[in-house]
Amino acid sequence: MTAFMRAYVRIVDGANYHIGRVMMYGIFVMAAILLWSSISKTYFLPSLWTLEMAQFAMVAYYIMGGPYSMQLGSNVRMDLFYGRWSVTTRAWVDSFTVLFLIFFLGVLLYGGIDSLLYSLQYTERSPTAWRPVLWPIKTIMCIGIGLMLLQAISELFKDIAHIRDIEI
Repeated sequence: MTAFMRAYVRIVDGANYHIGRVMMYGIFVMAAILLWSSISKTYFLPSLWTLEMAQFAMVAYYIMGGPYSMQLGSNVRMDLFYGRWSVTTRAWVDSFTVLFLIFFLGVLLYGGIDSLLYSLQYTERSPTAWRPVLWPIKTIMCIGIGLMLLQAISELFKDIAHIRDIEI
């Protein structure tokens, strides 16, 4: 099982690392959209699409960047006790609590896929004046949740390896 765990961690961490590095530049996409919104409201006719497109870009930015953030350990933790624990104790606690995250992400992915299929079947549109179809952003959300689920499993494997004192 160790060879499988090593391969899994290498592949998932590598994919999420590269996706996260690309998504870091999403902030510039959002800034460009909001800059165009300001310019168009000041000098031209206001654009209907800018606010909602900025929201979609923000969703893609944080959903697709979440696994990278988890991989770097920059997610938020309650450090009241955690900071004082030994590395092995942290691995034990993390290996237990990540199971709740995996369950949550599984339920979230199930609901997301159901919502995506509904959106595709009925060509669901946003109820705003711009009325874009919603399946592209729902697809990005499902992919991001799936990548987060894969990264959570990778973190579980890393914690198990650390508890067993195995280099992974």
